[in-house]
Amino acid sequence: MNRTPANAPLLLAALILMLLPALAMAKSSDRNQAMEIESDHQSGVVDGDGSTVLSGNVALKQGTLDIKADKGEIIRKNGDLSQAIFTGSPVTMKQQLDDGSPMTAVANRVEYDLLADVVTFIGDYTVKSPKGSNSGQKMVYDLKSGNMQSGGDGSRVRTVIQPKKTGGN
Repeated sequence: MNRTPANAPLLLAALILMLLPALAMAKSSDRNQAMEIESDHQSGVVDGDGSTVLSGNVALKQGTLDIKADKGEIIRKNGDLSQAIFTGSPVTMKQQLDDGSPMTAVANRVEYDLLADVVTFIGDYTVKSPKGSNSGQKMVYDLKSGNMQSGGDGSRVRTVIQPKKTGGN
């Protein structure tokens, strides 16, 4: 008889979370770099509270972080950046991890709550790193705790975990 161990959900969660250090271990020095934003059109506030709406070939670069989207919105609260929202067909995101390996992500919408340190990928998302990939319709990832939630909306989630490389190969 093939029995599933009682700790199988914990093991699966641990394996999935191994994929997502791509977000949590993104180049830590990136947040200390200047944010460069280009687009065909920008409208809104640059300082103070409010938002800046970006449209047409939106490109954001901050250190190794590189985001490309059709549209974006940068929201400031109490004078600080509080949220960044990007939409596109798809939004693409690339970033180098602290160990030098690449992380890429695509989604129809990416919401980054800078105050809560939470990134949400919505609509046909895929996050890839050398350790594997995760894809589905919605993923909420807490950068502080490492907690990831995906699925639960009736859609399927797909995870691929690459085998650990051995020293001889």
